[in-house]
Amino acid sequence: MKREQLEAARDRVLLDVIRPGLDILFCGINPGLVSALTGHHFARPGNRFWPALHQAGITPRQLAPAEQDELLEYGCGVTNLVPRATARADELTREELRAGGERLTRLAAEYRPKVVAVVGVTAYRTAFDRRKAMIGPQEERVADSLIWVLPNPSGLNASWPVGRIAAEIRRMRAALFPAPPLSA
Repeated sequence: MKREQLEAARDRVLLDVIRPGLDILFCGINPGLVSALTGHHFARPGNRFWPALHQAGITPRQLAPAEQDELLEYGCGVTNLVPRATARADELTREELRAGGERLTRLAAEYRPKVVAVVGVTAYRTAFDRRKAMIGPQEERVADSLIWVLPNPSGLNASWPVGRIAAEIRRMRAALFPAPPLSA
């Protein structure tokens, strides 16, 4: 991909992968330029979202970004706090993130996922004015959905390698959807 192509994708909007009654609606911060150019969430090479979903057991194999619609088969969807594409999340304004929190609340009220998994603690803190929020489950809800904050899977977030992100997704899944007891 050439720089001109990526710059032409700036401010494009990605479509949500969503339907009513999902188990998990993953919510990224906003699309990067590679995602906007391809039309697929978490499409930048080096992003650990798709490998982490597979390692966590959410998907039976590692999906490619172009296969994002298959998430629906596994009870999952994907959206973004801010739909506008940028090269870096720090290009977003506080107002855009706050509006993104309102947008996410409307989506959760309309589609009613069991849990909204916000991918990025700093963006979550700003969008929902929760300055002390940490990775993990949150006390509040968005509409009627539980909220779980996950680490940002961007390659820029070096403190969270894919295995550690996958472990947090497994922790979320186990807490929210416990396995049924084995029958005797």
